[in-house]
Amino acid sequence: MDEQAPNLNIDSDTDYHDVAVNTHDEISTQLSSSHPVVTDYQITLNFSDGITKQFSVAPNTSILDAALENDVPVLYQCRSGSCSSCLCTINDGDANTLDGESSTLLPSEYSLGQRLMCVSQANSDCSFDLAYSSDVGATSVQEAKVFIDSIERIAADTVRLTVELADGYHMSFRPGQFMQINVPGVGLVRSYSPSSTDQDLPKMEFLVRLIPGGVMSTYLAEQAEADQVLTLTGPYGAFFFREEHKRAPHIFIAGGTGLAPILSIIDTLRQSSGIKPKMLLNFGCAIPDALFCLGDIELREQWLPKLETRICVDREATEAHHLGNPVSPLQADDVADPNTVAYLCGPQPMINAATARLVELGVKAENIFAEHFVASH
Repeated sequence: MDEQAPNLNIDSDTDYHDVAVNTHDEISTQLSSSHPVVTDYQITLNFSDGITKQFSVAPNTSILDAALENDVPVLYQCRSGSCSSCLCTINDGDANTLDGESSTLLPSEYSLGQRLMCVSQANSDCSFDLAYSSDVGATSVQEAKVFIDSIERIAADTVRLTVELADGYHMSFRPGQFMQINVPGVGLVRSYSPSSTDQDLPKMEFLVRLIPGGVMSTYLAEQAEADQVLTLTGPYGAFFFREEHKRAPHIFIAGGTGLAPILSIIDTLRQSSGIKPKMLLNFGCAIPDALFCLGDIELREQWLPKLETRICVDREATEAHHLGNPVSPLQADDVADPNTVAYLCGPQPMINAATARLVELGVKAENIFAEHFVASH
């Protein structure tokens, strides 16, 4: 049914202009009351060390952009929803993905309240939890020149790249974080996590998978030589060793070169003072010829009596290997302590399967930290 036009009831003693203006004002008032002006929303970020930061964000605006404008120390890198560095968990309010944006979050992760700040907007006042302390994001990204020390082929499709900081440059990182390396001559960067620790500086080691036609792979296989200079920036990423959990049992699950940040975390535990926790490392590749760093792993077993390792291959397994991916050997006895923490690094399907299995075995979801990687050409 059509809405009736307003009855102006104009008579000969009434000025039409006055009636028209008054009626317009009345309608404007009604519209304003039914469509109130939307104001900025208040955002509260809760860091794991108990520090909270508050700032406002306009509607239809990235929460990350607003945080950075207010000098809030949050982790971020890609700003496009693909790297998960700015991951947070909503505990109050309503926030969804900005129109036209997308993220790598799974539907199950989204339903649990996880959000990527770089592609999220607030629809109300919101409170978010961050799984790192307020001093982590305060570590600024740095650029450094490094010299290539060596390039060592350690498997059929993997090399160990060792570099050293040039004089006058400084770099610091948390075990598990990654760096971006400029590929000389092509104007592109590739991301890699050091397998070394902060204590090994000024030297850093990276495990690089060689991909046919890949720009970094081609450079390392055909052009790179000792003493050549590379430009490196970092650190990036929200995947890193959590100091507050260092006494709890640890489970590490690594696929392929996802072993690199795991080795860095294991060595950090080894270098720390005090009693070492119980540790389990499940590491796997597709076939035995693709495995690498087995000698490094054996050495760490000697240094760390509480470290147990299981080497896995998808096919062509021998007596020395578990048949299957690094998730398959997990069993109930591996999670005897409810405070167990887990670090996962590898392809996304492995991350998903490992997360589901660990939760099934009793690991708290908030104690599972993961970094997935995608091979880049």
